[in-house]
Amino acid sequence: MPELPDLTVYIEHIANRIQGCALQKVRIGSVFLLRTYKPPITAVHGKKVLGVKRIGKHIVLQMEESLNLVFHLMVAGRFHWRDYGFPLPKKVGLAALDFENGTLLLTETGSKRRASLHVVFGDNGLLVFDRGGIELFETCLDGFTEVLLKEKHTLKRTLTDPRLIAGVGNAYSDEILHQAKLSPLKYSTALTKQEIRRLYNACREVLSDWIDRLRKRTGDGFPEKVTAFQDGMAVHGRFGKPCPVCGAPIQRIVYVENECNYCPGCQTGGKVLADRSLSRILKGEWPRTLKQLEELPATRRVSKTL
Repeated sequence: MPELPDLTVYIEHIANRIQGCALQKVRIGSVFLLRTYKPPITAVHGKKVLGVKRIGKHIVLQMEESLNLVFHLMVAGRFHWRDYGFPLPKKVGLAALDFENGTLLLTETGSKRRASLHVVFGDNGLLVFDRGGIELFETCLDGFTEVLLKEKHTLKRTLTDPRLIAGVGNAYSDEILHQAKLSPLKYSTALTKQEIRRLYNACREVLSDWIDRLRKRTGDGFPEKVTAFQDGMAVHGRFGKPCPVCGAPIQRIVYVENECNYCPGCQTGGKVLADRSLSRILKGEWPRTLKQLEELPATRRVSKTL
């Protein structure tokens, strides 16, 4: 799912192309995309785009006459910039927004249609999309501390809960926790003042760094390779590979459709965290430390950490 760095770069490039331009027509390619009926989608035809902004993980096109188009890309939704009138691709094409200078295309791969588009009126219509999470670049250390101590959750849960922190998801939470040298399963209410400051700084540094990287990578083009698995990430999506800091093999905890990646050398004092499903099956054979993991024969090491 695109997160704050990806969405920031999306917004910049979309705004550069369509802000101040009139939206001639919206072509809907999937009945599952549009989640509202009043105002109708045709209400935005002919209206100029006054601004492009982010609310959490939503991208908002602010139109004339207080109309707003609110997109949520979910896991597989992606924007593309194409020539004017570009046809909607079969199967993956969700919508096409035609402007005089080109078409903003929305696609979604896979069989599940989760991406959404809402047409809402005014600032009041946008309130429902604000889950209440703080914006990390607009919050001081004291405000961050207050959020961490508000509810008792693991750090992984806290960073990815939109009610607490806006714009961070599975990928960048892994990177933040690695830089902060904190276990994903440590409780937010158990952090020392020093650890809270370290986590606060890591949040801002990691997100700033990746915004800069993505900007440079995209250049003057349009961001087409938006993915949760970026080259250069320290732990996310790097299961079994060596940590770029200490060399320990990156581990993971699998849950539902996501996984948490971490370095036991940097983050957990050498402890291998229990996978919720596999560790229950292996029980006493589950390696609890890096040393036990390294002592396993290579063929068994792979099978036990999958």
